[in-house]
Amino acid sequence: MAIISSLGLILITCIIIWRACDGFEMASNYLGRNMKEGIKGATINAIGSSLPELFTTLFFLFVLKDKDGFAGGIGTTAGSAVFNAMIIPAVVILVVIGSGVSSKIVLSRKVILRDGIALLLAELALIFVITGTSLNWVHGFILMCLYFVYVAYMLLSQGPGTVENDYEATAEGGDRVLAFFKGDLATTVLGDSKINGPKAVALLLVSVIFIGLACFWLVEACDDFGSAIDMPIYFVSVILASAATSVPDTIMSYKDAKKGNYDDAVANALGSNIFDVCFALGFPLFLFTLIYGPIEMSTETIENVGQLRVLLLLITSIVFFIFVFARKGLRRIHARILLFLYVLFVAYAVGKGIPYESSVINSISDVLSAISNWFTTIF
Repeated sequence: MAIISSLGLILITCIIIWRACDGFEMASNYLGRNMKEGIKGATINAIGSSLPELFTTLFFLFVLKDKDGFAGGIGTTAGSAVFNAMIIPAVVILVVIGSGVSSKIVLSRKVILRDGIALLLAELALIFVITGTSLNWVHGFILMCLYFVYVAYMLLSQGPGTVENDYEATAEGGDRVLAFFKGDLATTVLGDSKINGPKAVALLLVSVIFIGLACFWLVEACDDFGSAIDMPIYFVSVILASAATSVPDTIMSYKDAKKGNYDDAVANALGSNIFDVCFALGFPLFLFTLIYGPIEMSTETIENVGQLRVLLLLITSIVFFIFVFARKGLRRIHARILLFLYVLFVAYAVGKGIPYESSVINSISDVLSAISNWFTTIF
């Protein structure tokens, strides 16, 4: 019964996060209406759609505390980064080709190189920063600073001036009370009126509150599910929490792809990963250790986290090279490769999480641990 109820709650939180992020998307699109294509996807859209990862990591740390909370947090952010790198581009490719909009997707090489290299550097920094048996506020601060540097670069690269865009949006309209219970936050806040600056900020704040509440319930549900099946919270977060928090990224990129904004669709996924790795993990780590002191990690946690960081770097490198070398455009075959890689990732995570010895899983773990230790010796 506990398994069914916790899975049901996870599904409900997915729906709440999705609906709340719709409101956030409308508000952020208005506030970022004069930003260039690709820049908006990598900053405004990426931050908005990655708020669930930030809140989930915060609640994992403050609810579960110390090493379990950190393991759940990094499991969520890293798992979400893997989901974003594989599932979102695959969805974008299949949607565009399947709907007959185009037979392939051609991405801006500049966008891929810019965001892809930035993401690889962020993941390398994660490997070097999160080392040793103890974590404190300095580790979180360094990760946050890396994200601020990235955002500053993105804003400066936009160049002088802005893109003029008379963005207008209205909610569905109708009864505000009914809209609230339907999860339509845009109608709840805007009513039948058009969006403007103050209303966009109000909608943004209301959406953030609901995203936060849903993420708190998500953490509780994942904890209950892990206890019910006797699986460590780390592996539950890598699979379930990460997928649940990636719903907004997927929907936002899907909508961008339908509009033909392929650069924004992919830049949102890559930019979200940079936010996840640097800020969604760095800020909760900074805040928690500043209040409660250093986090002391167990040998098992160190091993699991080390393996996951290396696996994330390897997966991102593969995806990056797929994008770079697909000079003539991304096609269905590329989507199938990405989906297959994600299935392998989930299979590995499940294999690590269940109390069953597998020579294949153990061999992969040994290789990942060896690479992680090699990086540590370099540092």
